[in-house]
Amino acid sequence: MDLLGQSLRWPIVGAPMAGGASTPDLAAAVSDAGGLGFLAGGYLSAEALDAQIAELRRLTDAPFGVNLFLPQRTEVDRAAVDAYVDSLRAEAETLGVETVARWDDDACPDKLEVLLSHPVPIVSFTFGCPSPETVRRLQRAGSRVVVTITTPSEAKLAVAAGADALSAQGIEAGGHQGTFDDDVDPDTGWGLLALLAALRTEVAIPVIAAGGIMTGSDVAAVMIAGAVAAQLGTALLRCPESGASDVHKSALVDPIFTGTAITRAFSGRRARGLVNDFMRRHRQAPSAYPQINNATRAIRRGSVARGDPHGTNLWAGQGFRLAQDRPAAEVVAAVGADFETRWSSGGR
Repeated sequence: MDLLGQSLRWPIVGAPMAGGASTPDLAAAVSDAGGLGFLAGGYLSAEALDAQIAELRRLTDAPFGVNLFLPQRTEVDRAAVDAYVDSLRAEAETLGVETVARWDDDACPDKLEVLLSHPVPIVSFTFGCPSPETVRRLQRAGSRVVVTITTPSEAKLAVAAGADALSAQGIEAGGHQGTFDDDVDPDTGWGLLALLAALRTEVAIPVIAAGGIMTGSDVAAVMIAGAVAAQLGTALLRCPESGASDVHKSALVDPIFTGTAITRAFSGRRARGLVNDFMRRHRQAPSAYPQINNATRAIRRGSVARGDPHGTNLWAGQGFRLAQDRPAAEVVAAVGADFETRWSSGGR
């Protein structure tokens, strides 16, 4: 199949899972298996992103993409943030770490310059819509531009900015919700199939489906609903190429964790993860990203170092129980073959 000018065996895209889960090895494995691998630029310095791109190019000649987080510039309730940080004090003292709520731009401008200087096939954006000028600059450099959207109105903004394609994220997705704004109730959002149905009458550019996709049947379902490809995220978390911690990988199969929920407790932005004690203790976290994300970082890292799954974010989509501990190439091939069987037997 052809996806944004790239020839793929399977209509499968690897999710750009920021925070360490996405690695050059994982992206290369997905691309070499016939999908489209993605690197996550979120939380990396420009130098680290440049190095990861170079490593990925060393590992594969296949096409791939890179994702960036757009800076968040919304006003926050400073008193609410201070009160929340104060509520973290006991956990921080237990681990011997500090909590500092600060804003940063995730070095996005510097990483954008890396991508303009050393173009990659596809660049995607999360947490907002890039300006039309940014989109044009990337396109002139030779990249196709994808914007993550969660509603039809966001999709229209991305189309108006000149995006080549959309990544439509349903509420089922693990990790951060890619909403342009975070000023909504925690569980508010579109289910993936409903979102795809709405987009069919709203936009004409290609749509990649994301959220809860674990099997070939899931891929067939979103293709029937109008997507041109499906994105795997949680399905790849337990792969050996994934950079997810052992604590995270083990939690995905631990019977103690029975479900997922959307929370702002770890980052100040809505994100879906396995329900653990930290989420239960901090149900009223305010909307304040990246301030809270920075404030909890040391606690999360300290908890992982101690092997404690109840003090860190365990991002996972609703289909997390189907994640398998097997090489990423095998996961992609199995999902792709299952999709092909469903599709050729009349699944469409």
